[in-house]
Amino acid sequence: MARPEREQQILEVAGRVFGARGFAATNVADIAREAGISKPLIYNYFGSKEGLFERCLGEASDLLIDEIERTAALGVVGLARALATLDGVFGVLAGRTWVWQVANDPTAPRTPGADALLGSYRERLEGLAHDGVGELLALAGDDDPLDLAALVAVWSSVFASLVDWWCAHPGVTPEEMSARCERLFAAVFGADAATTLSA
Repeated sequence: MARPEREQQILEVAGRVFGARGFAATNVADIAREAGISKPLIYNYFGSKEGLFERCLGEASDLLIDEIERTAALGVVGLARALATLDGVFGVLAGRTWVWQVANDPTAPRTPGADALLGSYRERLEGLAHDGVGELLALAGDDDPLDLAALVAVWSSVFASLVDWWCAHPGVTPEEMSARCERLFAAVFGADAATTLSA
């Protein structure tokens, strides 16, 4: 197998292991065993456990941000944008919830590389949340910057909680989870809220 293909195979296995156990509780031997390769090969390709995690983190954060940017470009606004964002994330994570778990691993190493990746990911994620929430408030005629900051914090928490819940319930399909989010939003904001606010 050519090196690029072998690296990708290792990254996929490593991502699943890191996602399931967290960086701190994972060792290179676990990953090598799961991938059916030797520990020295992992060190040869990635240098260290931290280097391997950084590569997984880079792939995970790029995948998530690319998908959220894609849904942001669809042109829907308000709660409809929130639902479209969730639907897109559930779709891209189907069969690989490790992507979300690695990007949000509380035990991630405090290395310059990981810190830079996490900082960039969180900054871009917050920027997208700021844009979407800003549109929602503009529809309501609210231009108070502190309202915007508060609602960005609320939305970020709701978004993360829904994705976390879904990752913890592997029997729920992306389609089922998207439908659940629509029901929850309707229950909280009113049956026609998403349609009304996106008009």
